[in-house]
Amino acid sequence: MIESDIMNIYQKLLDHFGKRNWWPAETSFEIMVGAILTQQTTWKNVERAINNLKRENLMNIDALAKADISKLERTIRSSGFFRQKASRLKNIASHLMSEYNGDLNVFFDRDTNEIREELLALKGIGQETADSILLYAGGKPIFVVDGYTIRICERLGLCAEKNYDEVQKWFMKRLPKAAEVYGEMHALIVELGKHHCKAEPKCNGCPLMESCSFHSKNNHQTELQSTI
Repeated sequence: MIESDIMNIYQKLLDHFGKRNWWPAETSFEIMVGAILTQQTTWKNVERAINNLKRENLMNIDALAKADISKLERTIRSSGFFRQKASRLKNIASHLMSEYNGDLNVFFDRDTNEIREELLALKGIGQETADSILLYAGGKPIFVVDGYTIRICERLGLCAEKNYDEVQKWFMKRLPKAAEVYGEMHALIVELGKHHCKAEPKCNGCPLMESCSFHSKNNHQTELQSTI
């Protein structure tokens, strides 16, 4: 697979779905909050929690760091796993206040790997969450890998690896090194996964159907069965 091939996939997805304008948020901190809230839930549930945080005037670093944990849990209940997420939100907000006086410009104005290691050292922040924060909130050129990415890679016959780091490296070697491209590609993959490349795929109307080895294999098996 060469760079022109993955860019062809990128263009097909872009033509089909249009620009996703992801991540939808008013501030960088809201993106960070959303990246934690979206763990193991749908964006619809996250939106409700974010709206609740804004209504309670908790969508800023200082207020969130000082928030009563019980109130915070109630406020983000719609996001699921609300006790763990409330703790994680207070933890990252407290860290930003104590180490950077709540200044995200200072926090992000450093080497990407240094910030990434710092984020991963915080309880409840895994690779996908850390990279989402780096890419969408910090504008850092790093590719985000999720379950949709792994599944689509396998079905299209792209990267043979299933390890997060290896899949991330695979994309970053083949896409132009630009946060805008990485972000758009990730958002388009999510869109494809939501509408077509599900656990039970809906191949009809998929913009990548013609180049999908998974679809070709299943289609061939169906044709064979019909001749028996």
